[in-house]
Amino acid sequence: MLLLILRGVTQGTPRAQLARELKCSRTSLLPLRHQIQNWAEQALPQNALTDPVTEADEMFQNAGEKGLPHRDPDDPPRRRANKRRGYGTWDNDRPPVAGAVGRDSGRVRMQVVKRTDSRTLQAFVTGATTATATVNTDEWKAYGELAKTGRTQATICHSPSNREWARDDDGDGTREVRANTMEGTWTGLRNVLRSFRGVSKWFLSQYVALFQWEHNLKVVTDDVLRILPGTHPTADQPKSADIRYKT
Repeated sequence: MLLLILRGVTQGTPRAQLARELKCSRTSLLPLRHQIQNWAEQALPQNALTDPVTEADEMFQNAGEKGLPHRDPDDPPRRRANKRRGYGTWDNDRPPVAGAVGRDSGRVRMQVVKRTDSRTLQAFVTGATTATATVNTDEWKAYGELAKTGRTQATICHSPSNREWARDDDGDGTREVRANTMEGTWTGLRNVLRSFRGVSKWFLSQYVALFQWEHNLKVVTDDVLRILPGTHPTADQPKSADIRYKT
């Protein structure tokens, strides 16, 4: 049973569907799912990406306080159809997820943050990349002081009035200035979160952590299976292989 639950959680199977498949209570599955996801989050690698070229970006996820009792009609438990404009924050139920991806390795680092100000995003990027990395970002001002950390910043314009998706600055025929890899990764994360029909912002980081494990690892190993039940320390790369991850 535990292995079936672990498989369902790592595959992103919604709780109702998993309960039907296992013929058990939805209520009893939720705390177990949160515990498994918490172990996965705690075991996430904290080391910086070693890629010489990286991309950094942020996305905003509609996530309220699903599952908590709310008696105030002006304070709804969740906002799946949150129509607030502008940059999201934790307080307006559109918590930001900061992300960085390595161009060579394809590995990602992600973190749910409270806001997207300069202090927050710069701290994330400097922790997720090496000091000599080239970091591709959009022109959001919060990334404006990355050069002071020793990193080379390459920016792409995403404003509606002058939008560009990739640019060739050195004239070699390759559009090297871009954040398309990170943008594509956000699409994958949104597709995973969409299947849950609303995620509490208090547990959003757990779902993001599981997505990060799935994205970074290509095989399931004994080490990875020990991480999920909380019985093994952090492992950034599988040490033994042979079992394909999505079988």
